[in-house]
Amino acid sequence: MTAPFGTRLRQAMDTRGPLCVGIDPHAALLAAWGLGDDVAGLERFARTVVEALAGEVAVLKPQSAFFERFGSRGIAVLEQAVAEARSAGALVLMDAKRGDIGSTMAAYADAFLAPTSPLFSDAVTVSPYLGFGSLRPAFDAARASGAGVFALALTSNPEGHEVQHARGADGLTVAQSVLRHLAAENADADPLGSFGAVVGATLGSIDADLDINGPLLAPGIGAQGATPADISKLFGPAADNVLPSVSRDILKLGPSVGALREGAARFVDETRTAIG
Repeated sequence: MTAPFGTRLRQAMDTRGPLCVGIDPHAALLAAWGLGDDVAGLERFARTVVEALAGEVAVLKPQSAFFERFGSRGIAVLEQAVAEARSAGALVLMDAKRGDIGSTMAAYADAFLAPTSPLFSDAVTVSPYLGFGSLRPAFDAARASGAGVFALALTSNPEGHEVQHARGADGLTVAQSVLRHLAAENADADPLGSFGAVVGATLGSIDADLDINGPLLAPGIGAQGATPADISKLFGPAADNVLPSVSRDILKLGPSVGALREGAARFVDETRTAIG
């Protein structure tokens, strides 16, 4: 059985640096690269990002929706990107944000967390807003395959506030309840649990306990306004477990492989300096 995701992620962050780069082939970015908004452009984009960065950064994060919009041919490109990225040494975090109940959640878990699936990834993002317990099939599948799960907790989009900051009968916010559940899933894990939280880097301040003994995926670095210097200020003692996620500020440097690598290296250096 492969080492748990948390162990592999800790090693990758320590050796390659704390950085997750999104693979987000939206139409405007394809156009900026001089590519068509079609399957051929999608494949060229994905293969270029993988070629440039899979051997350099800790994590690559394909956004499933940008591939799904092209139907079965887009999914085939996604399968290829996942396989090639993992083969080149990157951990792959599938940004799918799935969330459902019962057999449907189990099917999503099979799609992304079963080693026999062509979309098998090192980890997947999920939505806990049908109740944290509804995600049990994903956690069970991840444990069985040595994969990881990142649950949405404190996202930076303004619409998330009404749900994530609502309080239950116990007085806890929904976000804090999600974080507590994740901490329980990671109990006794060493050096890092495999079950992480998504916490936006653009929040400004966080009134929550982030000590979950697991990774904290922090989108919003770069084009969305947050900087590596904000990580220590925002995450405090948990900063060492933060996995900053950058997409546009690196991807805009393509299609040059060298420029993509230089951009990623710059973010790694800035993050290491900021976290210390």
